[in-house]
Amino acid sequence: MCGIIGYCGHRPAVPLVLEGLSRLEYRGYDSAGLAYLQFDTLKVIRSEGKLSRLVDKVAQNANTFAPIGIGHTRWATHGLPVEKNAHPHKSYNGVLAIVHNGIIENFQEIKNVLLEKGYEFYSDTDTEVLANLIADELDNLFLEKFAHKFSDDRDFFVKKAQENFQEFKADMEEAFCRALQKAHGAYAVVMLSPLIPQHIMAARLAAPLLMGIGVGEYFVASDVPAFLPYTREVVFLDDREVAIVSTSSFEVKNILSRKIIEKEIHHIPWDLQGAAKDGYKHFMLKEIMEQPKVLRDCLVGRLQNTDILLPELDKISIPERIRIIACGTSYNAGLWAQYYLEQLGQIPVSVEIASEFRYRKPIVSKNELIIVISQSGETADTLGALRLCKELGNTVLGVCNVLGSSVAREADVCVYTQAGPEISVASTKAMLSQMVVLLLLAMYLGQRKNIGLEKRKIIIEELMRLPDILEKTLPVLREKAQIFAYKYTFAKSFFYLGRGTAFSLALEGALKLKELSYIHAEGYATGEMKHGPIALIDPDFPTFALLFDDEYFSKVRSGILEVKSRQGHVITLLQEGTTLDNDDLWYIPKTSLPEFLALPAMQLFSYEMADYLGKDVDQPRNLAKSVTVE
Repeated sequence: MCGIIGYCGHRPAVPLVLEGLSRLEYRGYDSAGLAYLQFDTLKVIRSEGKLSRLVDKVAQNANTFAPIGIGHTRWATHGLPVEKNAHPHKSYNGVLAIVHNGIIENFQEIKNVLLEKGYEFYSDTDTEVLANLIADELDNLFLEKFAHKFSDDRDFFVKKAQENFQEFKADMEEAFCRALQKAHGAYAVVMLSPLIPQHIMAARLAAPLLMGIGVGEYFVASDVPAFLPYTREVVFLDDREVAIVSTSSFEVKNILSRKIIEKEIHHIPWDLQGAAKDGYKHFMLKEIMEQPKVLRDCLVGRLQNTDILLPELDKISIPERIRIIACGTSYNAGLWAQYYLEQLGQIPVSVEIASEFRYRKPIVSKNELIIVISQSGETADTLGALRLCKELGNTVLGVCNVLGSSVAREADVCVYTQAGPEISVASTKAMLSQMVVLLLLAMYLGQRKNIGLEKRKIIIEELMRLPDILEKTLPVLREKAQIFAYKYTFAKSFFYLGRGTAFSLALEGALKLKELSYIHAEGYATGEMKHGPIALIDPDFPTFALLFDDEYFSKVRSGILEVKSRQGHVITLLQEGTTLDNDDLWYIPKTSLPEFLALPAMQLFSYEMADYLGKDVDQPRNLAKSVTVE
């Protein structure tokens, strides 16, 4: 997922843009660049690779106090991750530059039309096509007014723009909106032009973009951390909205009608400290170790004796069925919640992969509650599923972490997970917070139906104890994770096994290991091993097994022994007070909610494995923090 930042204000823009890009590195990227105005000249500096390479190029080439600039970290979709494909992209005639997150699906058709008009292209990207489309729309307007194009007489148009800035600003706005109406797909786009100095324009459709409102300065970015040191006052742009931002003001309009839209300014409670490493080697490690605090924050104001307080849900009818829709780690959290929603709420639950659900013409009954889960609230497939369910007339409950995100705004009701900023690409504390919220939801539904009071009491008592237990246990878990990680670095593949609630955690453990260490890993229900996968077991193919003290204990133990009988090495994560004939036992404290201790144990194992192997823990290859394009 690309990172975008734009700035208009009283500070030098270039260092500020670079600083903002550094705070967006966690989103994943393969190249970076920035653009700024040097008097009337548009300057663009780009570099493939890490941001440090761009910083070096800027130090050699940029000598400016320009108060306006835009920047971008690119995650390749169209074109290889090389400098010519890095953003910003200038139009063929040099009248503007843009940065863009998303995909223009009809870019080839637009490009063919522009090629016939004589436009030249220097990259393989859909973004350069959009830049030239905007320039073409602007030239069409200029032909009507002045009988020639910008490229015919650049000095003439620069002079005209200086003489009548408001007229040229209106023309640029019109061209920008016309082009975006012709571009199909998804975009968050920010534009800079010497014809409208001290201004930038920005727009979004199905890709995240927001504004930061400072004192005498304004920001446009794809995520809040980009400008956290300067302001926590935020305006969230909605689909098909365009923002015109200057050094002194901003306005937001509808791209289609051009009508001004009054936007609410939100205060974001995150602070810069929350997005800093606090002495940890990686953000991922910091975020794993923050999970006791996340547990506490998730519970604040939501428990009162034996009552679950989720007032945002009080007006929602008790559904006959629940359908959970999510991707990746959030999908695994949904699978875990299925068990508790059915046990405590006595409501049948199905769990769907968002990218499959939205395209198979699903049959959804009107009395189903749809729950969509997304840490960022901007996951493209999850948003697509949400919108489809809304069209079908279903009530949609969003579970997400980011205030004002698309899921939060478009769902009928949203329950926030209160996890704070999660910077590392591999999600850790976000899943734990999703599990807490979904467990509270399961108990809340049981409460509404007047069932399961005794079970609810036990779980609430355990939830209240868990933050302290986890806080004491995490350092011990990390020590054990290091021992096992070092021992098993020989592995090229791994099985993760579990039953009941442990099955979904096995899926998540396998996902984390392959995300971070690039070791192939698969999560399986323990009972499925004998239906084929056990054929792969040998001394070089280890297994990570979750053995909880529950009704599945004896069956999981039998599965582990089957693996061992075939010379397979097994790490067994089990609770104190239980035992197993196995060399590599990993004990966690006894609790009726062992998942909340097993999850960080597996996260730490994956972290230590990846760190020992020298992998880029916070920014794994090929991955982005949030998948905002299909």
